[in-house]
Amino acid sequence: MINFDKNHNALVGTFFIVFVILSIGVAIVPAYQMQNDLQPLPNDPPLTQRQRDGLAIYIAEGCVACHSQQVRNIEMDEMWGKRPSIPSDYYYSKQRLDIWRQSPSLLGSERTGPDLTNIGLRQPSLEWHLLHLYNPRIVVDASVMPAYPWLFQEKEQPAKEDVVINPPAEFIKDPNKKIVATEDALKLVEYLQALKQVDLGGQPPTKFIPSKKLKVDEEDNKKTSSTSVNLDGERLYITNCGACHQSNGQGLKGAFPPLAGSAIVTDSDPEMLIQIILLGYDARDEYASMPPFKDQLTDEEVSAIANHERSSWGNSAEMVTPEEVKKIRESINQISQ
Repeated sequence: MINFDKNHNALVGTFFIVFVILSIGVAIVPAYQMQNDLQPLPNDPPLTQRQRDGLAIYIAEGCVACHSQQVRNIEMDEMWGKRPSIPSDYYYSKQRLDIWRQSPSLLGSERTGPDLTNIGLRQPSLEWHLLHLYNPRIVVDASVMPAYPWLFQEKEQPAKEDVVINPPAEFIKDPNKKIVATEDALKLVEYLQALKQVDLGGQPPTKFIPSKKLKVDEEDNKKTSSTSVNLDGERLYITNCGACHQSNGQGLKGAFPPLAGSAIVTDSDPEMLIQIILLGYDARDEYASMPPFKDQLTDEEVSAIANHERSSWGNSAEMVTPEEVKKIRESINQISQ
């Protein structure tokens, strides 16, 4: 029998052997099993080489320090994704580099900036992302995110294939030159646009834990239909539209049109407004294209957003009901068939 009181070498050796056995049993074997069990979600496309290059730029520029990529199952995170995140959401970004090296964790260290799990669906606009990278204050006044001007070049005569952005005049150093996105900027945006939660179909694996609901003001009840009374139109607008059209409805000159005072928004017939929300819009050269929200927003959510736009920033127009949105959606579906 070993006398550990006097034989310190035996004591240290035993501790080391126990430590190795526990490490293998508690950490290495479960990690290996989890790695083999983890599979990509159905319809989840693998990252392209350009998107992987964008991922490397995302890491190199330190984006991971402030932006998380993990929607938690609490209600406040419901604005970032349609469902809580699951391990398979990270299949392609968490594959091992080789047998010895694990890919770097990209879940973020804090939430100084918004969660990016679903940013590809929340904000698919190339123009918005490029303006945001060039100077975040262009699209978000209160942003504390640093600017990344080194991802862009100034050119007097951009080439035909160059992607030119049009920031407001106060953000341009030389008005005689155009701001052109570099390949690094375009690859980074391609990676961000690839961040989309896959629709699992049916019931999600876990639900969001609800918080205490605020009571809806009686005046608000009068302005909205009973089917959408609990929807917060302002919050839905900020989540889906505010990044481009801004929280004050003023838009961005040369990039996104204003909604305050817009004849389309305040028209007595809301059909054009509803069609634009559902189908997107790309008919004016002076503005960036707007993506469609037909597959992302319900009739109730569309009506709540439209009502917020039609009753804010000095706008005053009759409220839109979910039933009206449903009719317009059905007519659109019939035409597309």
